Order: sequence, then C-alpha cells, then structure tokens
Amino acid sequence: MLELERVVKHYHEAEEEVRAVDGVSLKIESGELVALYGPSGSGKTTLLLLIAALLKPDEGVIRYAGRDLSSLSQREASEYLLHDVGFIFQNFHLMPKVSALENAARKLLLGGSGMRQAQARAIPWLERVGLGDRMRHAPEKLSGGERQRVAIARALAGEPDLILADEPTGNLDSARSREIIELLHTIAHERGACVLLVTHDEDAAAIADRRCVLRDGRLLESSTGGDAREPSASAVVAGEDRVEAS
Repeated sequence: MLELERVVKHYHEAEEEVRAVDGVSLKIESGELVALYGPSGSGKTTLLLLIAALLKPDEGVIRYAGRDLSSLSQREASEYLLHDVGFIFQNFHLMPKVSALENAARKLLLGGSGMRQAQARAIPWLERVGLGDRMRHAPEKLSGGERQRVAIARALAGEPDLILADEPTGNLDSARSREIIELLHTIAHERGACVLLVTHDEDAAAIADRRCVLRDGRLLESSTGGDAREPSASAVVAGEDRVEAS
C-alpha cells in the first residue's frame, strides 16, 4: 500500500513561494488504479517525483509497503526506484541510436540482468503495447506515440509493484490510449500493483477505480466509480485548457 500523510513540498522562485504540494493525504491500495486530474502547475508531477523518492517532502510522510521513503539513503532510494517503481515519464527519456528493445530492457540491465535475459523479459511488453514489429527500430525511426509506448514497456518490463504514470497516453490516439489504460488496469488487478495515473483524458480516467482532483497543490476531491464526466472533474480539465490557451 502507498500512503501519503499531509505531504508538503514548496519551492521558492525569486520572492515567491510556490506551494507545489500543499498538505496532500492519499492512500492507494494494492490492486488499485487511481487517476489524478489537475490543471498545469497543480503539483501532479511533483507529487509523482516525491512518491518516486526523487524529491524529499518538506513536511509529512510518504510510506510504501510500510517504509518511510524520506528516511531512505541515496543508495536505498536508487534501489527502490530501480526495483519497486515503474515510472512512465511524460518525456520518454529514451537512449538515442539504440533499438526500442534495448531501451525497453535498459532498466533490467541496470538491475543486474544479463542482456539476453533482459531482452527476453522486455519483448512481451513491447508486444503488449503494439510494438512487436518495431522493436529493432531506434527512437529516431519511431513516431512520438511509438516512443511513448517504448517508455511504457521499459517501465513495466520489470513487473514493478508500484507504477507511476505521468500522462502515459499524451501522444497516443484514442484507441491506443484505451488499450494502455486497460493494460495498467489489468496489471493493478491481476498482479496487485499500486498504479497512480496522471491524466487529462476523461475516457482514460473512466477506467480507473478512483479519480482524484489536485489543484494548487491540494487534493480537492476523490470519487469512486460512477461517471468520469462528473461536473467537478470536467471543470478542472476545462480550466486547464483555458490556462494552456492563454
């Protein structure tokens, strides 16, 4: 189980204090997929980085499987990120000039697997995200959506128990987006993984077990079941569109 208690992370820019995460409390059970809404600048990515132990909170506690993540040493934090967490980055972070297969196997190699074993474990995940016929292509030969799917396969190849997904369908068409969210949902339910999904896509969020709204660093709402197009969630997404258009 993932548990956040009154988590705070503030930044100082010039003379202004940015309250990126402002007293967030949240629990995600094993086997649960939670979708997180919020406009740009609401603190969603900061929250993922805190859970991944890439940032430390200013206040509050983050626990995963009973461990206080802020108490981890640098080495322990690296091991946690390498073995326990599957982080799907919005900006891919793929290595250039090597194949999709090598990119998907990269985290397994860093974890100590040999090349043959790492690639054997990565291949089924590339096939599950629809890249079975593109795995020998380097990122330069792939579309933006294909690169995103390589990043997804890399995060899932190690079969992590905690999956943090930052806009994993941002470059995908609606049909492929649904396939990826359904895959994350299946992983949560069949393998008992905790999955936290940051998304602007209400159709994708409709598949989630629970939907939360984050705004100005604060968790405003949490809903279970029902229609993903409830007024409050739609209003947040519409507000984001206005911010991006301005």
